[in-house]
Amino acid sequence: MLADSDPEVQARGAFGLSRHGPDASPAVAELTEALKRPTALVRQNAALALGAIGPAAAGAVPALTEAVADPEWAVRRQASLALGEIGPAARSAIPALAKREQDPNKQVREAAKQSRKKIGG
Repeated sequence: MLADSDPEVQARGAFGLSRHGPDASPAVAELTEALKRPTALVRQNAALALGAIGPAAAGAVPALTEAVADPEWAVRRQASLALGEIGPAARSAIPALAKREQDPNKQVREAAKQSRKKIGG
């Protein structure tokens, strides 16, 4: 579904993978690519799925770190939360999360703060 040309199908596919948690780890590469799609809901759901996968999604840390600066607040929030779920392997994202603690959106600020604590920074 992530490879479908319809962004709505892509978003549903990413959301569906989020329901499988760590069992969706074979899709980390595809979900990481989905973080770069033009549709915000696709990016948001890809970050949701990567967070649900947890530490096994460590390969997505660089892309999630970029996504914490997304123009859409919901994507920034979900990417921040995903980094926290990945845990210590996301240490390189601590500076980006610290910057998000000054985000104009309160939910993004709270997610960044919570995730920084989970990562250990």
